[in-house]
Parts: sequence; C-alpha cells; structure tokens
Amino acid sequence: MTVIVTPHGAREALVDWGRGPRRAAIGRGGIAEKLCEGDGVTPLGTFAIRRLLYRADRLDAPRTGLPLAPIAPDDGWCDAPDDPLYNRQIKTPYAAGHETLWRDDGLYDLVLVLGFNDAPVIAGKGSAIFVHVARPDYSPTEGCIALARSDLTELLAGLGPGDTLTVRA
Repeated sequence: MTVIVTPHGAREALVDWGRGPRRAAIGRGGIAEKLCEGDGVTPLGTFAIRRLLYRADRLDAPRTGLPLAPIAPDDGWCDAPDDPLYNRQIKTPYAAGHETLWRDDGLYDLVLVLGFNDAPVIAGKGSAIFVHVARPDYSPTEGCIALARSDLTELLAGLGPGDTLTVRA
C-alpha cells in the first residue's frame, strides 16, 4: 500500500490510502524539502513505513501487518545532530537533546516511524518524522503528519512490510 499526502492549505494536508482523503496536520513549515533539524517542515519524498510504536497502557496492540513495539516510560528519540545516536530511538535519561515518546497528551499513543534520514543518517538533516495522533484542532506539528486517532487506526489495519508513504507538494 502507498499512502499519499498532499497539501490542503499551508499547514494541513489530505492523506489517502485508497479509502478517500482524510484530514491531517503537517509541520508548521508546510511541505517542502527538509533542510535542517528544527525547521518544522514535513519533508517531500517517499519513505518506508518502518514500524509502529504504541502505548500498551492505553490501548491493546493495534491490528496491523507492521512490526510493532510498545512504548515504555523511558523511551525517547535523539534529536541532537552532533550525537552518535541522532535520529534513533534512545532510553532516557539521556544527556543529548531528545524528544520523549511517553507523552501525557495522547499524541504518541500510536506512532508510525518513517524511514526519513535513517539510511544513512545525515547529521542535522532532521529527525523524528512520524505519523501520529492529531490534536483535536489539527494544529501544526514540528514536521510530522498527524491524523485523527480513528483514521490512523484504520490506516494501520491495512499496512504491512514494504509499504510506503509519499509526501507531495
């Protein structure tokens, strides 16, 4: 399955996986070529959908053909370009800059990890590009793609190894 993301305004997109377009939030920098860490851009391109992370304390393992793993309270993602584990999942506490995956707001209850800047990792190009749960108002992300929880759950059910996500301008 290929998931297509196309712009629908400056900071919103439509996501389609063959069941009709769904509303999504995108990065505060819109859809563009991602140039650096922290630019808020949702990157253009086609990316492998690597795996699913989920909060097992909040929901049962979702139905999906993807590899999946529960998020633990000490899970994070390194976003420090000068660190050897840049753009990799890490355990906290961690000395370098990182994002916490165990969030109180529910946005990371379901997290699709995309193959952005990971083969190979280029320091400073950008990290932690995910598909995750959207805020109720679909406010912009830091570069991720965010869907309503129900839409994300529906998408997961059809995904498996080898599936990709394409972001178009």
